[in-house]
Amino acid sequence: MLALRPNCECCDKDLPPSAADAMICSFECTFCRDCVDSVLQGRCPNCGGNFSPRPIRPVSKLANNPPSTERVVSDCSTS
Repeated sequence: MLALRPNCECCDKDLPPSAADAMICSFECTFCRDCVDSVLQGRCPNCGGNFSPRPIRPVSKLANNPPSTERVVSDCSTS
């Protein structure tokens, strides 16, 4: 099951379970669409993979399957 991480790893923007702009790679690295497009150029800085929109978990399923509360922030510089 997806962890539904709570934030963008690059800019630390909140990405709640209903966020339509949350993007993930195959390892569930989580970023907002703005960072994926403008900073990361469509490639995950952690694994080199591409991104897909993160599925939105139905509200009715969140009580028994809560999202992660662990925030991860990475260095997303494109040096």
